[in-house]
Amino acid sequence: MSLKNSKIFLASFLVIPLFFTGLFAGISPCKEKPPAPITLEFWGVFEDSDAYSSLIAQFKQVYPHIAINYYKKNIATYEQDLLNALAAGRGPDIFSIHNTWLPKYSDKLFPAPEGMLTSAEYASVFVDVASQDFVEQGKIYAFPFYVDTLALFYNKDIFNGAGIALPPATWEEVNAAAESLTKKDLDGNISQSGIALGASKNVNRCTDILSLLMIQSGAKMISDDKTSAAFAGSVYLDGENFYPASRALNFYTNFANPKKKVYSWNSSQHYSIDAFSEGKAAMMINYSYQIPALRAKAATLRFGVAGLPQISANASNAANYANYWGQGVSKGSLNANAAWQFLGWMSQKENMKTFLGQIKKPTSRRDLIEWQKADPDLGIFAIQTLSARSWRQADNIQIEKIFANMIDQALSDPSRIDEIVRQANQEVTILMQGR
Repeated sequence: MSLKNSKIFLASFLVIPLFFTGLFAGISPCKEKPPAPITLEFWGVFEDSDAYSSLIAQFKQVYPHIAINYYKKNIATYEQDLLNALAAGRGPDIFSIHNTWLPKYSDKLFPAPEGMLTSAEYASVFVDVASQDFVEQGKIYAFPFYVDTLALFYNKDIFNGAGIALPPATWEEVNAAAESLTKKDLDGNISQSGIALGASKNVNRCTDILSLLMIQSGAKMISDDKTSAAFAGSVYLDGENFYPASRALNFYTNFANPKKKVYSWNSSQHYSIDAFSEGKAAMMINYSYQIPALRAKAATLRFGVAGLPQISANASNAANYANYWGQGVSKGSLNANAAWQFLGWMSQKENMKTFLGQIKKPTSRRDLIEWQKADPDLGIFAIQTLSARSWRQADNIQIEKIFANMIDQALSDPSRIDEIVRQANQEVTILMQGR
């Protein structure tokens, strides 16, 4: 569909009020002539069809000419299957994209039609990180149905047994807790880890945690013109010139360095989620989607979830790390405007409330945070969406490998940390510049 035809279609078919008056409330089909039947194909990765079925049925009642066929795809092969389908011209009308994918998918997406909403209206409805990830040069490429963030999982029984009343709120407190909660046998082997941090291969989402530590430390992840990595650069603060990414890498790997007081982890430990579920790790850093997984794995485990530790207790400077998916419309769709109409309808406040109640994930809408704050599982994650951050990644899979390699190299030779970070910075820049 050409841009000209898209505008004609939008003007004649949709009545869309401003975002801040109630997201797409009052959209109504043209009543002069019954619209032709449309079938939209929607690909997702984590939600079962049951999560969408009742809402799709409600949408069908309002727009009987539009049918939605949702398919849950295998995450292990999803991206390659998606790319193959799009290249062959048989891709879905609507598909999920990870929040880091826009740099490599913007040319495959049909942005929200002009007149649907402005980037300012989008920012007034969704939390800041959504605009950072899915809006570029004023064009909106995806709607997030939720936003997840890293948080601190802690074993209540281990904390109670050690006389620690509250989970740590700062990284300095994490260091102290990790030191006091780590236990070793007579041979010096770790029998109970204070926190599952420090290595790469057996720490779930280790590269997200490292990115988070860099951001909290003040690292600028990419250049202003978005053409190169910048995290190896220095920062001048309080009369001191320092390298925040190097500091973050050093802090992270200290937990797996036997020479450090905070030593509480190594490559021989069970995978972090397993160690935590077995009661062999007092703390771990992870996302809200691990809550039901932990309960399924260890029904008797008594654990709590607290806010992600910060550099300081000053809440105004909080920085949290986002990992989530948005829903976009394929540039190859023959019914792109109808697809956006469905996404807009799904994103209405009450519909999102219903959807979030089914999938048990943190809201992306600002006006649902207060509602979700009272949820014992998701409240802390909902609050953290307001300070969630991410960074533009040319290829998230390759960057994960680069960051994991940084961790491995730093553990092998801590004296080379500055050099290791500079090399990683160069490798990410090469990815960004397509060389």
